[in-house]
Amino acid sequence: MAFFQVAVRCLTLCTLVQLATAYAAPYALDSVDISISGRPASLGSIPTSTLYQISNFGPNPNNVAVYAYKPEKVVEKPPLVVAIHYCSGSAQTYYSGSKFAQLSETYGYLLLYPSAPRLGTCWDVSSNETLTHDGGSDSLGIVSAVRYAIANWGVDPERVFAVGTSSGAMMTNILAGAYPDIFKGAVVDSGVPYGCFSLPGFPEASWNFLCSLGLLVLTGQEWAQRVYAAFPGYTGLRPKVQIWHGTADTVLYPQNFLETIKQWTTVFGYSNSPITNVSEPYLPNGYSNATYGPDFQAILAQNVGHTVPLFEEQYLEFLGIS
Repeated sequence: MAFFQVAVRCLTLCTLVQLATAYAAPYALDSVDISISGRPASLGSIPTSTLYQISNFGPNPNNVAVYAYKPEKVVEKPPLVVAIHYCSGSAQTYYSGSKFAQLSETYGYLLLYPSAPRLGTCWDVSSNETLTHDGGSDSLGIVSAVRYAIANWGVDPERVFAVGTSSGAMMTNILAGAYPDIFKGAVVDSGVPYGCFSLPGFPEASWNFLCSLGLLVLTGQEWAQRVYAAFPGYTGLRPKVQIWHGTADTVLYPQNFLETIKQWTTVFGYSNSPITNVSEPYLPNGYSNATYGPDFQAILAQNVGHTVPLFEEQYLEFLGIS
């Protein structure tokens, strides 16, 4: 245990940026147009088809930077998609390296792109604060921007979703687990179970080797209890969840895929055996889509490393946007 404690601290402070390069390999930063402003008074004040930084949107303990994207044509009561980047990434890299903004021009939804506020730009997915409903840290900063959008931009509160890759996938799972009153759906690309990176007493955004290596193996009920503890007393509906993982992932080992299945099937009250497990025509050979119930799917990609490539159109279909 002492070895892990020292290693976690060293990685947090010394080598996190080097490790984070593994997260960013599939992405490249193109030229990005960015507008910077303060708190927008209305949706109409946000320029179209560009990243637009917002601020003063509510409690934001770690000063998470948040950028909005509004397509040229916004549907009435638009959905909101929060797109969350990987370690070493940013709002700008996730914007330029994905099709979420491009597809919003077709489907008329709004986007928020948060940027992690620390060296290495990994999200805090390890502290008690970030893992607790309204507890603070990065998750609260993101949620405050979402609450502002719902209150001021006419967003449909029943169509608020999060998607994320790697560290962003871990944050997506946190938002689904700790804020089920806000988020109605989540797509987790190459992440870990909710609470798997938990390291109370360590610096925010510490690396949990036991989790990343797939060595934290719990029962479904034990994993589900971590979700329930995030928002004690909550009895409402849970967001639908879709997870993706590669069998050759050596950053967040594939056992995390199996542990996440245990977690969410228990939360939803589903069997841990899928209803169907099929190869979809829109997916490459070697991808299998296991459906456990109407609110949970798990896609496993054979011989794919970290991370699974983005399938934005399929995400939007699962979330009910496309």
